[in-house]
Amino acid sequence: MLGWLPDDDAAKPGGYCSSVDPEARPLAPLSIATTKAERQRLIASVVSRRRIGSQLELAEALAKAGCSVTQATISRDIRELRLEKTSDALGRPRYVMPGRRPRHDPRESLNGVLRQFGVRATAAQNIVVVQSELGTAPAIARALDRLEHPKIVGTLAGDDTCLVVTSGAGDARAMARELTAAIG
Repeated sequence: MLGWLPDDDAAKPGGYCSSVDPEARPLAPLSIATTKAERQRLIASVVSRRRIGSQLELAEALAKAGCSVTQATISRDIRELRLEKTSDALGRPRYVMPGRRPRHDPRESLNGVLRQFGVRATAAQNIVVVQSELGTAPAIARALDRLEHPKIVGTLAGDDTCLVVTSGAGDARAMARELTAAIG
């Protein structure tokens, strides 16, 4: 299968890359975590301060802190630290230290997501239309579902609109008032 590469200089090894002058190489970042224990303390610190939802995100955060590690090392550290994977208020994955899983009251989660992303709640017959920032309606619907509110029959979410189905018009008006108060 000869001839599949172009016959110019770009086809030669190193032809697509510019040569690197050893004198011009940037210095490697100072390694903060030199031992396994220090690296694992750094991991615990990072996951407690930021939302880290994947091993790749963790590797990038560690690299920014000056600790470059392989995926296999991260996987082993996650297992040894017994990090738990949970979800934040918007339903995004997140690693947390064992025993530190956030115990969100469903009412607090709903209020937080509505306060941050809700725009308005309007009753229409037995349905409440909750308008929100783009991409956040599924999180609002999930928070409403977890609430297990007696007036809510079910929810349906689009991208920026969540429909809350109630048993009747009176329940819809009451829910709209309750959600409007949470939106602020």
